[in-house]
Amino acid sequence: MEWKYVIASIVFSLVGIFILGICFWIFEKITPENLWKEIIEKNNTALAIVAGAFMIAMGIIIGSAIHS
Repeated sequence: MEWKYVIASIVFSLVGIFILGICFWIFEKITPENLWKEIIEKNNTALAIVAGAFMIAMGIIIGSAIHS
């Protein structure tokens, strides 16, 4: 096991998580309602599914960009 590959994986994972967080923050700012308030207080399942799908899609895009 070479440490440079382990460290590179950790760094790219952290960069990906950071970018995903920023994208979700932007997504929350451009939507008309507060996502967490709608999901938690009003139990909006449809909005929770949309938010989860967004996170999965952005994760796939970021993972593909980092892997290339």
